[in-house]
Amino acid sequence: MEKNNKKTYWPHMILGFLAVGLTLSYWTVKSASSLPVQESNQYMMKYQMADITMNDILKGKQAFDAAYTIAIQDVETMVMTDNVNSKRPQPDVVKLHKGINHFSYLVTKKDGTVVKNANVSFLLTQPHSRKHDMFIEKVAFQEGKYTTGDVNIEDPGRYTLQLKVALPEGTGYSSIAAYLKP
Repeated sequence: MEKNNKKTYWPHMILGFLAVGLTLSYWTVKSASSLPVQESNQYMMKYQMADITMNDILKGKQAFDAAYTIAIQDVETMVMTDNVNSKRPQPDVVKLHKGINHFSYLVTKKDGTVVKNANVSFLLTQPHSRKHDMFIEKVAFQEGKYTTGDVNIEDPGRYTLQLKVALPEGTGYSSIAAYLKP
């Protein structure tokens, strides 16, 4: 009778691969859960609601854009030079001031008459965070424009000025980039 003294290492390799796989799985879950996830607030609503009603949103926006225009008034703009090699034209961004800011919007029909009876709401948000969002549900119509109340901005960085104008014919949206220098 011959004795088999050869050792096999394949059970140890299987246990080693299993241990490495479990360790990498744990590391992946731990690192992914530590990253903050922010919901999108495009169209001034939760992502799920925008996704569910996207056809209605686009239809209302198209009807609004065919008959009305939205323009921001009395703001200072600045030229952003952070991406000078981009071939896409970058629109000028609104220059924000530290402290109290006011924003005025003009909503007009295509023939130039001012719309006075719109339901207008305003949202100041940062592109990748909802932490410092400032929402004004009802923007007042004053002196021929829709003017927000006091909006206090203290943290420097990029912002987005979003406006939603609801009329029986449709709903219009305006989204303008803004920046507060440090």
